[in-house]
Amino acid sequence: MRFSPLDAQHRLLDAKMVPFGGWDMPLAYPSGTLAEHAACRTGAVIFDVSHLGTVRVEGENAFEQLQACLTNDLSRIAPGRAQYTHLLNKDDASVLDDIIVWWVSDQVFDVMPNASNTDRVVAAIGGTDTTSTRAVIAVQGPDARAIVAKFCAEAAAVRRFTVQEVQVCGFSCVVAGTGYTGEDGIEIAVPNEGAAAVWKALHEAGAVPAGLGARDTLRLEAGLPLHGHELGEGITSLQAGLEWVVAWGKPYFFGKTALLKEKERGVARRLVGISIPGRRPARDGTRVLDSVGSEVGFVSSGNFSPTLGHCVAMAFVLPSVNVGDAVSMDVRGTLIDGVVVATPFVAKKK
Repeated sequence: MRFSPLDAQHRLLDAKMVPFGGWDMPLAYPSGTLAEHAACRTGAVIFDVSHLGTVRVEGENAFEQLQACLTNDLSRIAPGRAQYTHLLNKDDASVLDDIIVWWVSDQVFDVMPNASNTDRVVAAIGGTDTTSTRAVIAVQGPDARAIVAKFCAEAAAVRRFTVQEVQVCGFSCVVAGTGYTGEDGIEIAVPNEGAAAVWKALHEAGAVPAGLGARDTLRLEAGLPLHGHELGEGITSLQAGLEWVVAWGKPYFFGKTALLKEKERGVARRLVGISIPGRRPARDGTRVLDSVGSEVGFVSSGNFSPTLGHCVAMAFVLPSVNVGDAVSMDVRGTLIDGVVVATPFVAKKK
């Protein structure tokens, strides 16, 4: 089990700790997941996301190295920008991981894998695993920038999907305008020795600590995929509705041949949203049935939406299923009605 550099801070706040991706991380604080979720939608929260990996890829060949491995096209951006991308299995185009690349400076990239995937990402793309040297704090919500600006105006000014090296509380940090909630905000990679100081500064400025429970309900409302649910073994970028991260014009990336074959023949399933009245969720693995009772897919993620006041789910279904179709879900022998809807369930505020 690995522990975050902020582990002591979570315990001082009486967080409920749970294992996640090989890390001991906060699920929720005493206020509870619903309150933390609401705080992110209406104010600002801080998440410890140090369990996410950081792989430093640098040198004169770093750009070409990443271009040859990842689906998206780094030539679309420039140093000081971030990009969402996929690493695919070479044989079947399954998404081995979905990744944010922080292009820190000319020949320096920080590749940010999911918690349990760092080793496989290093094996695929090279680079150095620097996860153990830093904490990552996500500040999310409509008031996130105003709260950060109380003690670091430069960090607060880092725009969406840009990356900048900034001094925060006297420590040299990398700040990116990224997140996983559907709200505005930034993520701060801070050296271990400065993690507690930055966390405390954010908390004292008014940000509410939030755990993995709220992070999951927020990302679900935003229609964002979770590796192991909407992405992973047997799931391709096309099935997940994420073709926009695939730069078909590149001569090569891992899995391109297999993915192109799937594009040409058409996907056998696709990811949709389902709106469910009531408070009883359809959890992952739940069968999805059409209006005549035929099985058409399965739920990949489902939960109660605190913002909407009813349940929502994401599901892989046959391509013949369309937005507006009535469906039902077999929840432990009881059929629960739903309707296929477009995602996100909760639109990002402009």
